[in-house]
Amino acid sequence: MITLSGIQPSGQLHLGNYFGAIRQHVERQTTPDESFYFIANYHSLTSIHEGDSLAKYSLDVAIDYLALGLDATKCTLYLQSDVPETTELAWILSTFSPVSLMEKGVAYKDKIAQGLTPNIGLFTYPILQAADILIMQSNVVPVGEDQKQNIEIARDLAQKVNHSAQKELCTIPEPMFVEKGANVPGTDGKKMSKSSGNTIPIFAEGKAFKKTLGTIVTDSKGLDESKDPESCTVYRLIQLFATDEKADEIAEAYRAGGYGYGHAKQALQELMDDHFGEARERRHDLSTRPDDVMDLLREGGRNARKKAAPFMEAMREHFGLLTTDTSPSVRA
Repeated sequence: MITLSGIQPSGQLHLGNYFGAIRQHVERQTTPDESFYFIANYHSLTSIHEGDSLAKYSLDVAIDYLALGLDATKCTLYLQSDVPETTELAWILSTFSPVSLMEKGVAYKDKIAQGLTPNIGLFTYPILQAADILIMQSNVVPVGEDQKQNIEIARDLAQKVNHSAQKELCTIPEPMFVEKGANVPGTDGKKMSKSSGNTIPIFAEGKAFKKTLGTIVTDSKGLDESKDPESCTVYRLIQLFATDEKADEIAEAYRAGGYGYGHAKQALQELMDDHFGEARERRHDLSTRPDDVMDLLREGGRNARKKAAPFMEAMREHFGLLTTDTSPSVRA
């Protein structure tokens, strides 16, 4: 069984990233599956064109993943740009994709709805994502419900290639939908996302962290009034970290009165400090050793290319793509 997932390096990791993806990645390390996790820096080019920023974000997200428990000896962690065969495959897949399919893309339609002019990279984003998935012959792709469409596109393109070849060149991937925490609320109560500007960074600390928690929107009920925990964003976040017993205790305090939203935010901060304390220490250490992190990514890139090479050789052979390059780093 081969599992694959990726994350865009576009700034600080937040709770939505953690509960929607990273936690599951770390947990799956205990399974016998072959796991690939990539930093999707090609995808980030749809919105980031400052080279220094993208390079920094890419290294930062690698450090974040490792700090949160991803073990590079139990999986393959790599940069998307270290597997150039991915973009080669994306071009092949694009020749099987009708324009109408791309026009249905959620991210593309969102930009149009906002009155913005999306670039071609965003328009064809699902094709590159399909290439990421198919090139590693992935069986399972952990995703949230919002990524369901892109997995369906990857499956559709894989089936079209297989039909053309009259054999199974491409493995048909299956989505594995994330349950708890997939829709983590942001500071405004809506789904947490970078584009909405409502994120709570995992590695924020001190005054900056407290300030972020202070921006979580609540109603205007006073300290002594009874409050409904289920309708409170702070409590919904508390539930992600607290034991059932602790969550019930806090819920009862909400209903009893004499427990303000400031108390709830303090409880949330303490729960997060406890949950991420060791990860924050590891991150401080890793950030002083960027060369070691790059070495891990370099090794991951080599392993990922070894995985991709035989598949791309079969694709080139089927489609008659002659090449004179016999370099061992490229050929299967």
